[in-house]
Amino acid sequence: MASCAPPASPRVVEQAPFAPPSATAPPDPGIAPPEVQLLAPGGPPLPPSQRPQSQLTDWSESLADELNIPRAALQAYGYAQRSIEESLPECGLSWTVLAGIGSVESSHGRHGGARLDVTGRPSEPIIGLPLDGSEGVKRIPDTDGGRLDGDVVWDRAVGPLQFIPTTWAKWQVDADGDGVADPQDIDDAALAAGRYLCSAGGGDLRDVDVFWKALLTYNQSRSYGQEVLDWADHYGRSSHDVPVVASGR
Repeated sequence: MASCAPPASPRVVEQAPFAPPSATAPPDPGIAPPEVQLLAPGGPPLPPSQRPQSQLTDWSESLADELNIPRAALQAYGYAQRSIEESLPECGLSWTVLAGIGSVESSHGRHGGARLDVTGRPSEPIIGLPLDGSEGVKRIPDTDGGRLDGDVVWDRAVGPLQFIPTTWAKWQVDADGDGVADPQDIDDAALAAGRYLCSAGGGDLRDVDVFWKALLTYNQSRSYGQEVLDWADHYGRSSHDVPVVASGR
């Protein structure tokens, strides 16, 4: 299976002036997001005002500044955790794992100075390097006619969580009910990434071996995986020190 994020994904660490301490798997799961009403499949497209991730507004508001994660990104990660708890309860995915990936891949949608809007989309599309087989880069000729990445010669990883087009084609999901599965939309990307990790791990991500199997399938670089783990554990541990609103909105 093609990995979601090739080794040459863009990485811009803007969230802190320090690297988090080295951690061991699994990462701290953090303060759990409140229960949410999950999106029912098959309904008509929802307007942005009914984005289901916004149920986590209060929870994200309490954590965002302390963790330096955009509110829309936190909402996407928390909603993805709750969704997967319902559909794949044996997976044990936590929002902190998704936050660790989002941190390393694009600084939670802030790569290149972009900012997430209230619907979870970056102000500028996030598109990675051409996968042209140069040093440290996979060689993947174009598979989507440039539809997602604008490149008709080579594939590129796209969006805040850096999906390559072939992986997105298999795992795409419309997580916010707007009628479009879009890898640039962090709501869709977070849930797709969570489902991918659960499938790749083939078990409970709270198990050390399963965690590493899943993460190294997402990106086949141990140093990348350790960086994701360190940030995930940092977010989880830091969240326990923040007064958190107990109910969503």
